[in-house]
Amino acid sequence: MALPKIAEVINLTDEELAAEIIAVKRNLFDLRLRQATRRLEKTHEFKHNRHKLAQLLTVEHQRKTVKV
Repeated sequence: MALPKIAEVINLTDEELAAEIIAVKRNLFDLRLRQATRRLEKTHEFKHNRHKLAQLLTVEHQRKTVKV
């Protein structure tokens, strides 16, 4: 599984972007919960989700600074 591409994130609308940020944060929480209960099998999902969250937050920040 490859890391997510920024081009996929740039094409999202503001509402989709906000929803995706919430979904990724929820997914990271679930991963931490599974890790704590020792049910996590795919540890690489942490890296992929953190990478995607960073991309989402970067695009969100860029849009806010450009609009102001």
